Amino acid sequence: MPPRSPTRLVLIPSYNPGPRVVDTVRAARAQWTPVWVVVDGSTDGTADSLQALAAADEGLRVIVLPENRGKGAAVLEGITQAAAAGYTHALTMDSDGQHPAALIPAFMAASQAEPGAMVLGKPVFGPEAPALRVKGREVSNGWANLETLWMGIGDSLYGFRVYPIAPLARIMRRNRFMRRFDFDPEAVVRLCWAGVRPLNLDAPVRYLSAEEGGVSHFKYLRDNALLTWMHARLFLGFVLRLPLLVWRRLSEPTS
Repeated sequence: MPPRSPTRLVLIPSYNPGPRVVDTVRAARAQWTPVWVVVDGSTDGTADSLQALAAADEGLRVIVLPENRGKGAAVLEGITQAAAAGYTHALTMDSDGQHPAALIPAFMAASQAEPGAMVLGKPVFGPEAPALRVKGREVSNGWANLETLWMGIGDSLYGFRVYPIAPLARIMRRNRFMRRFDFDPEAVVRLCWAGVRPLNLDAPVRYLSAEEGGVSHFKYLRDNALLTWMHARLFLGFVLRLPLLVWRRLSEPTS
């Protein structure tokens, strides 16, 4: 197993991911130490499997929340405990096997080279990716780039990314939203507003079929309504911040 990092950890929020979560966690542990899993009120028995895995692995920690609070809430719990333990950065990844554990070292290295930045995965889709999901995310990406005056968000929804913990925790504590599915895009927009530069790296994403053990909690109408409401809030915040954002963009050095 890799040596323990004193500053960076892998953080995996998990809600009813099915048995593939064990493979996901093992793949992450093969690439990094430590790995923390936040079980977000799962009812599928995976908390027991993960705790058994952690009992035999000092590099794995499992935090079990008593009820489902949402992805953002699980990440906030994880980064709050991570900051208390002295960690400065967290790489988040999904628990269902969609994200490339093999790229954890490369993303962490990019974060170490530019610790003030957030390292965002830019998804490379395979032929199995649902066209509706691929095209639909372009809407959110367009809004996110408008709301940040095109600071360079390669993808607003892809959850494989490295966050600097301190600014993310500060932003989340100031906002009562960012607790559920809308966490990923709102986090990158608000971090851009706070002056955290995005750094984009290509990363594959796998859409697993049910036969392959894939589990999806995406609800098209519910979650798109949530994203619409989120971008409405962010656009208002963008209008209020527009003079500052314009000044920042004009003050950036030209290459």
